[in-house]
Amino acid sequence: MLEGLPPNNAAHVMRLRCAEAQARALADLVVETFDPAETAAAAFEEKASTESWAATPWVVEVYFGHEPDEENLRELATIVVGAELAAQITFGRVSQKDWVASSLEGLSAVRAGRFLVHGSHDRASVKTNDIGLEIEAALAFGTGHHGTTRGCLLFLDEILKRRRPRDILDVGCGTGVLALAAARALRQNVAAGDIDAQAVAAARANAVLNHAGPYLRPVQARGAAHPALWRPGAYDLIFANILAKPLRVLAPSLAYLAAPAADVVLSGMLVRDVPGVSSAWAAQGFYIAKRRHIDGWATLLMRRGGA
Repeated sequence: MLEGLPPNNAAHVMRLRCAEAQARALADLVVETFDPAETAAAAFEEKASTESWAATPWVVEVYFGHEPDEENLRELATIVVGAELAAQITFGRVSQKDWVASSLEGLSAVRAGRFLVHGSHDRASVKTNDIGLEIEAALAFGTGHHGTTRGCLLFLDEILKRRRPRDILDVGCGTGVLALAAARALRQNVAAGDIDAQAVAAARANAVLNHAGPYLRPVQARGAAHPALWRPGAYDLIFANILAKPLRVLAPSLAYLAAPAADVVLSGMLVRDVPGVSSAWAAQGFYIAKRRHIDGWATLLMRRGGA
């Protein structure tokens, strides 16, 4: 799993080897606690040891743009991994290089319905009826391996089986996976934006790489506050794969942009965050039409009206 935008000058890293559940929990806690524009976390499986096949250790890595408070981080980690493991956390310095690429090295293509998210090394895995999305590891959120992205893609696949959305918005587009999937499937323009300039650049590059440049021109924006995105009542499909707090804060503005019969796909929240997010959207007249849980993360399909 991978979560958060990396710092522009990621020079510090925190590492811990532990069990999968602990690695995921610690990465989740970091994402929920720190500003995602300043901190990023990755949890991944190490190569199996030939000495012991009983359990393959996982690694959690957290990257910082500024020198972290080691004592504070150990105390925070104690909440989910215990004091003994927290004491084993190591801190170091790294150069700004392909930290995402190294954390995702060896990961295979990810399928979500008809969509297949893959790297250049997995192009051969794309079948005739697949919509292949080539996304290289980059310094921006969204590679398809995260449960939130998969949940959104699965909902998109379901929606496309029953209708053809005309106006689509992707808020917090990251590397552009969701917007790109919609643009490729429908061969039409998709509005997209992200608060982080690096993410916008990555999304633009991925659109060109996947021959969708004419359909996808992401912009830098906080939420949907950009002339290219702000179209009240226009969108009949909205994606917001961000974090729980902005999902709550942006509910009024995104609801204002949604067409009367719109499908709104929300993700980026832990399962425990669903009540708070759903309450914020209920205040705007939306209910949970369907939900998915993948790797401890929740994805919600929201619609207007009663359940």
